[in-house]
Amino acid sequence: MEGGNSPNLQLQQLPLATAAVSVQPHTDSFSYKENLIGALLAIFGHLVISIALNLQKYSHIRLAGSKDPRAYFRTKTWWCGLFLLVLGELGVFSSYAFAPLSLIVPLSAVSVIASAIIGIIFIKEKWKPKDFLRRYVLSFVGCGLAIVGTYLLITFGPNSHEKMTGENITRHLVSWPFLLYMLVEIIIFCLLLYFYKEKNANYIVVILLLVALLGSMTVVTVKAVAGMIVVSIQGNLQLDYPIFYIMLVCMIATAIFQATFLAQASQLYDSSQIASIGYILSTTVAITAGATFYLDFTGEDVLHICMFALGCLIAFLGVFLITRNRKKSVPFEPYISMDAMPGMQNMHDKGIAVQPDLKASFSYGALENNDSMPEIYTPATLPIVQEQHGSKGVSAPPYRVLEHSKKE
Repeated sequence: MEGGNSPNLQLQQLPLATAAVSVQPHTDSFSYKENLIGALLAIFGHLVISIALNLQKYSHIRLAGSKDPRAYFRTKTWWCGLFLLVLGELGVFSSYAFAPLSLIVPLSAVSVIASAIIGIIFIKEKWKPKDFLRRYVLSFVGCGLAIVGTYLLITFGPNSHEKMTGENITRHLVSWPFLLYMLVEIIIFCLLLYFYKEKNANYIVVILLLVALLGSMTVVTVKAVAGMIVVSIQGNLQLDYPIFYIMLVCMIATAIFQATFLAQASQLYDSSQIASIGYILSTTVAITAGATFYLDFTGEDVLHICMFALGCLIAFLGVFLITRNRKKSVPFEPYISMDAMPGMQNMHDKGIAVQPDLKASFSYGALENNDSMPEIYTPATLPIVQEQHGSKGVSAPPYRVLEHSKKE
């Protein structure tokens, strides 16, 4: 009886297995198609952003090198750059709605690649023949490595896709892995902020870690907002959920604070260091946040995860080589630096040169203006010493001491 029932059991299970096989390729192809759309949008957005920033840079350079009295915002080149900048940001923003967060974030290496190539061709930066091998060969090698890393990221990126509805985002927001991750991130952020503000730890790693922690929350909220907008456009309205506006407020707030710390870092360090270190730290923290919040790598096999990590490492190395040999900009000092004068001791305080006060003609390098003070309070006044003489025969001091009251 058992032998007679076994063929029936096999015949009954065959249609189920066939149906499962027929559904799986359709799901994989659909996921890969969405990944490709999101990756292409991100690449397009970062490329357009690089062109826009270089257009605006070209506008400033052209005005500085000519006698044109117009402001930069009155030129067509600057406005064209602004339009392309908005278009590129919209492309990057919409890419988060199609592809996983862990795939979109590393693709910002395209912006570094495009800036390096445009800086040589479009801006026409000059170089000497003897410096070409030392500088630009490493840059081109870095571009090649970054392109290889980008290809690996797109090919072996995570395929987790779900509708960005209010219920799904709320469920992810209150999950215990993300709550634990948020607790650790808040503690690290507070410690770094304490050392940065109170202990004056103005190290580039500290500042860019603050930027990366804020940026991870920015990209998490950007994906939620962009995904809910796309789902609403498709017919399932999600804008009436309170979680949408919570994510929108968090996105704007973290982006503003992130820009503030980036501005402080740009005042202290070179832009090439900020680009390379910031890309590595921001990408690493953002991938961790995406894997924790959206569970990007759930169901992925070990080979795909390892190849994705290898693509990230190759992209990191490429960006580092691109920015490593970039010329450092020398800030222009409009006043005389005290340590540049021969025979003068270094008068810098934490890297800030002592500069003359423009409001005062007498007090060179002083902290306060002395022109409005009476003549008796000039910095060259000798200290007043009062002596009591017991006898009349004691000779008078060699100089006459003047005593003045505060009213004078």
